[in-house]
Amino acid sequence: MAGDSRELIDHPARALVERWSGHLLHDRRRSAHTARAYVATAHRLIEFLGAYRAEAVGPASLTGLSPQDLRAFLAERRRDGLGASSTARELSAVRNFLTYVAEQQGETPQVPRTKAPRRPSTLPRPVAPDEAVALAEDVSDAAADSWVGARDLAILLLLYGAGLRVAEALSLTGDVRPIGQALRVTGKRSKTRVVPIMPAIREAIEKYVAECPWPIERDGPLFLGVRGGPLNPDLVRRAVAAARRRLNLPDTLTPHALRHSFATHLLARGADLRALQELLGHASLSSTQIYTAVDAAHLLDVYRHAHPRA
Repeated sequence: MAGDSRELIDHPARALVERWSGHLLHDRRRSAHTARAYVATAHRLIEFLGAYRAEAVGPASLTGLSPQDLRAFLAERRRDGLGASSTARELSAVRNFLTYVAEQQGETPQVPRTKAPRRPSTLPRPVAPDEAVALAEDVSDAAADSWVGARDLAILLLLYGAGLRVAEALSLTGDVRPIGQALRVTGKRSKTRVVPIMPAIREAIEKYVAECPWPIERDGPLFLGVRGGPLNPDLVRRAVAAARRRLNLPDTLTPHALRHSFATHLLARGADLRALQELLGHASLSSTQIYTAVDAAHLLDVYRHAHPRA
């Protein structure tokens, strides 16, 4: 609404949001996607408070936010259709913003205490090794050009065979070549890790490089789009979705599910949890421990189908 937009512009706190955005990107090293989402949350909070209190929102309004104010904001977001997980992320962004505002005002952060909604317990759904390989090969075969097929196969093998995220694979530059037995990867928050590279992955990457019609510069992206520029990650996701439909595989088989499968299959073969944490680039062991539940669920499923008395 025009009135809401005008009110948002007039709020003095809006300038704080712009400075916070730069702080997230440059000081906290958050991704551009995360920064955009957090900034949008801050603007929603300011707009809500302006209407809720019928006043212009400034730094004092934010540092003096009460638990009742915060609960009212979250209740409105739930009425807007936000699920439990998204509401929990919204609350995390609000807490982060309010802490920043207090620090900018030279005050000790005192963020209102309120419980985040309980998130449903969900586990990653790994795919069978033959399904992962079939998916990668189908994506490759369906490509319009053979070099594009070679490129897509190399990317998907990196996800399943080395546990990379899509963004990590696409952030690789030409100077990683020649590919050795391991690869240094830059993940979230600019954290680097070393992952082993199987011969099949190395061969797939070299085949793509040999067929690629565009020069791959040492300081440019390794994986290029059809016009020679950086590859859009959405194209990878769309190619996987199309192959999934052709092969009648479950909707849960996404590019990220290949990374989940990498972790689950390693754990099933006896990989150490700490080593797995390093391979995945998880900041905390708690992020990795979810795979123990995945593996237990898989073993129980195998037992139920294979044991004669199950």
